Amino acid sequence: MSTKNSYPLADIGRSNPIFSQIRSTVETAFYGNNMTHITDVATAYKLATQDPGTVKTDLPIYRPTDLGLPEDAKMLVANTGKVVGRTAQARRILGNAGVDEADMAGRLRQAIYASRQQQFIKTDVFVGLDEDFIVQAHLAVPEGFANNLLSYMLNFQPLTAAYKKMFADSVAYPEGDIYIYADPTYHDPDYPDGLAIFDPKHNAAAILGMSYFGELKKSTLTLAWSIAHRHGYVSCHGGLKAFHFKDKQDQVFAMFGLSGSGKSTLTHAKHGYKYDITVLHDDAFVINRKTGRSVALEPSYFDKTNDYPMTSNETKYFMTVQNVGVTLDANNRKVLVTEDLRNGNGRTIKSRYASTNRVDKENAPINAIFWIMKDDSLPPVIKVDDPVLAATFGVTLATKRSTAENIIGDVDRDALVIEPFANPFRVYPLSEDYHDFKALLEEQHLDCYLLNTGFFGDKKIPKEITLGALEAIVNESTEWESFAGLDHMQNLKLADFPVDYDNRDYRKLVAARLAIRANFVDQYQHSNNDQLPHEITDVLMKLHKQLLQ
Repeated sequence: MSTKNSYPLADIGRSNPIFSQIRSTVETAFYGNNMTHITDVATAYKLATQDPGTVKTDLPIYRPTDLGLPEDAKMLVANTGKVVGRTAQARRILGNAGVDEADMAGRLRQAIYASRQQQFIKTDVFVGLDEDFIVQAHLAVPEGFANNLLSYMLNFQPLTAAYKKMFADSVAYPEGDIYIYADPTYHDPDYPDGLAIFDPKHNAAAILGMSYFGELKKSTLTLAWSIAHRHGYVSCHGGLKAFHFKDKQDQVFAMFGLSGSGKSTLTHAKHGYKYDITVLHDDAFVINRKTGRSVALEPSYFDKTNDYPMTSNETKYFMTVQNVGVTLDANNRKVLVTEDLRNGNGRTIKSRYASTNRVDKENAPINAIFWIMKDDSLPPVIKVDDPVLAATFGVTLATKRSTAENIIGDVDRDALVIEPFANPFRVYPLSEDYHDFKALLEEQHLDCYLLNTGFFGDKKIPKEITLGALEAIVNESTEWESFAGLDHMQNLKLADFPVDYDNRDYRKLVAARLAIRANFVDQYQHSNNDQLPHEITDVLMKLHKQLLQ
C-alpha cells in the first residue's frame, strides 16, 4: 500500500509521525453522522444534476460509460460568484513563519462545529497513476456542492477495481492518506477572503469560505507533491511530452510555466503528426530523481475554456464546466458560451480522451527542461548549458499573473513577477526544490532552455515560432549564437527576432531583469528561515556585470 488510512491500535498516538493536531481534527470530521459517502462517479453525477445552481446542458459527454458516468450523461455547468480563481492570500501553511498551529486548529474546530447541522458528502480518489507513485485522497464538501465533488472525482482517479489493485501492489510510503475538508459556506471572521489551512507534513488541509473548484484540485496536488518530494521525486507543475524514435534516443521535454504561459499548448501540440509523440500531462507530474522516469498525477485536464468556441472540436471532451455562460443554439439546445465572455478564467474538466497519445507513465528518462517566461528582454529561445545557472533561472522564473488567480489588493497583472519553478503550491523549503532540480540537471545530463512566450520588446512571439523551435531542437537543426557574450547562454538564431547585442539600452534592460531576479533572491533570504545557496546570487551578479562592462 502506498499510503495508510488504518492502523494497529499500538500505532495510534503521538508517537506515530503520521498523526498531528490538524490531521486528527480534519479526519475526525469525515466520520460524523452528517457525512454521506459517495463511492462512484454515477452517483456523484446524479447528485450534481440535482444541485440548485446546476445547468444541465444538452451537450453529451464523450464516452461516458468509460468514465463511470451514465450513458446519457450531459455536460454540467456550475458557476461561482465574484471569485473565479485561486486565492493565494488565503493559504496558511504550518511551518511557515507567523502560522500558529494552535490558532489554526482552533479556527478549524470552530468551522467544523459550526457546520455540524449541515449535511456533507465525501469521496475517495487516487492521485498518481502508476505503481511507482500512487496515493489515496479523501474529500468532504457540503451538500449543494456536488458539482465540485463530481469534478474532483473526474479530475483525479476514482477507485475502480483496476486502480485498487494498482494501489495494493504499489510502492509503500510511510505516509497517511490525504484528507481535504472543504466548506465554502463557512467564513472565518478574521479571513473574509477565505482560509486554506495546510498541514503538509501530515497530508491534511481545510479549505474554508472558497467555492472555486481549483482550490480543491491544487490543495490535493500540493499535498501529493509534498509526499513525492519526501520520497525521491522532483515535483512538477508543468507539462511533459516525449518524441519517440526508432533510430535515435527519445526526446523527453518537461515544460514549466504558470497558467496562461502556453505550457498546455506546447505540451499537446501534434506538430503536424510528423513525430511519434506521447503526452504524460500538461499540469501535474513527478520525476524520479534516480531514473529520470515520470508519472502523471491526474487522468484528466483542468483546462481554460477561453480558447474553445463552440465550433472547436475540443469541446467534445468537456465533462463538467465552471464559470461559463449558457445559451440556446439554432436547435434550441442548451450550449456553452465560452471565450471568457461571462468572466475571466472559465474552466472545464476535460477527459483523458482529449489526448489520443496519452500515457500515465513515461519510461524514457527526461532529457530537457524548458522554463517558460514572459520577459520582454528575452528572445524566443535561449539555451543554458550550466546546471547552476539552469536551476537559477528555474528558481527565478519570471512571468506575468494570469486570470487563474484571484488577486486581492492593488496588484498590476502586467508587472514582471517571480514564481519559482512556476509552482506557487510548494509547501516545503524552496532551497530543496533548487537542489532537486540542480541534481536532476547534473545527474541526468539534461539540456535546459528558456522559452519566452510573451513579447520580445514590443513584438509578440507567436506560438508557431515556439513550436518551430521545439521541432528544430528535436531535429538537432538549431543554429545558436552567444547571447550577449554571457557565459553558458546561447540564443537561437531566428530571422524574425534578431538581437542587437551591441545596443547599450538593450544590455541595460537585460541587466535590469537579472537584477529583479537577484533582488527576489535577496528578499527571500531576508524573509524566510530557509536559505538559498549563495551560488544563485553569484551567478546572477556575474552575468549582470558582464552586460554592463
